[in-house]
Amino acid sequence: MTFGNNCTQATEFSLTGFTDNPVTQVTLFLMFLFTYLVTILGNLGMILLIRGSPQLHSPMYYFLGNLAFVDFSSSTVITPKMLVDFISEKKDITYAGCVAQVFIFDLLGITECFLLAVMAYDRYVAVCHPLVYPLVMSPKHCFQLVIGSYLVGLTNGMGQTIGMSSLSFCGSTIIDLFFCDISALISLSTSDTTLSHVILRTSASLFGASSILVVLVSYVAIISAILSISSAEGKRKAFSTCTSHLTTVSIFYGASLFMYLKPSSDSSREEDEWAVVLYTVVTPMLNPLIYSLRNKEVKEALRRLIKIK
Repeated sequence: MTFGNNCTQATEFSLTGFTDNPVTQVTLFLMFLFTYLVTILGNLGMILLIRGSPQLHSPMYYFLGNLAFVDFSSSTVITPKMLVDFISEKKDITYAGCVAQVFIFDLLGITECFLLAVMAYDRYVAVCHPLVYPLVMSPKHCFQLVIGSYLVGLTNGMGQTIGMSSLSFCGSTIIDLFFCDISALISLSTSDTTLSHVILRTSASLFGASSILVVLVSYVAIISAILSISSAEGKRKAFSTCTSHLTTVSIFYGASLFMYLKPSSDSSREEDEWAVVLYTVVTPMLNPLIYSLRNKEVKEALRRLIKIK
């Protein structure tokens, strides 16, 4: 597509990846391949375990199953292409493929934010209002909360895609990352980026900040309720129901906030890349491990399932 002033719209982008050193590329390929396999097995295993274990048919594990699906999907959007690029001389991605990555990744990213917020609210009701928990967290309400999370994610994905469609790329087409991130694409654009910046900042403020606020308020109330329990055993049992989720929330929001909110001058390109790796590749792998290793109910359900088979 040709624009004024002999400007030709880019039809593909080049991803810089991590390094041009062949030995390092092979090492990173093996490391990320292992990470991806653990991510796939861990998240699919968690989904199957939750579906096949009646003792895990509760709101918390219903939300966890959806979180595992989102982690599995978001990792699959990013990692296979990255693995191919490690063993390819040409690290290119078409414009359509880049649009698809932006749409799906931003859809799933905000969906995960809201699922984590929903899980924090679930723990708040369980700890602070246990008598009304079955009513508040009924199957119908849980389904509505999950669908709402996906719809908010869909809104974000569509918004970012619309913002990208208004951009022209007539100069450099080198993306200084291993996948198509909307903020990197905005910096490459040769057209007016006002709309894209507005959409990016609005979604970060409206969706990201609101989900973080729900998590913070929920855990302030949870911690206050736990501290008011007189017995040490009661405190331990109440807090044990929240530790896995709190660990997951800390890793996800910590990595995402560092990725998107830190000043660009505060770190090198290598530090930026590894921060993105933590957010996009490592976190989806860690979530099922955290819930399986730190959760007695999950470990017990797995033991029962193995004994039955």
